[in-house]
Amino acid sequence: MNQERLMQIIMAPRISEKSTRLADSSRQYVFQVATDAAKPEIKQAVEQMFNVKVDSVQVCNQKGKNKLFQRKAGKRTDIRKAYVKLKEGFDIDFLGAE
Repeated sequence: MNQERLMQIIMAPRISEKSTRLADSSRQYVFQVATDAAKPEIKQAVEQMFNVKVDSVQVCNQKGKNKLFQRKAGKRTDIRKAYVKLKEGFDIDFLGAE
């Protein structure tokens, strides 16, 4: 697969209380990914970027909310989240702490 494409798939990690709890309990990490990314692409991108082995990938699409912006109707963008479960013995440290 194209290296440039793999680098554009993962947009950012999603850091929240739920994602931290998932990482601690079941080695599952949450990433915001490109809306057209497929599961095999996400798996390959995570393995390449973080030097880990991926066990499984689950994806969900989150629809953007309709909002009012200064009396004008607007819509937040839709996002796609990937829940990536790592194999036993692998870990991702986003903070860089040892």
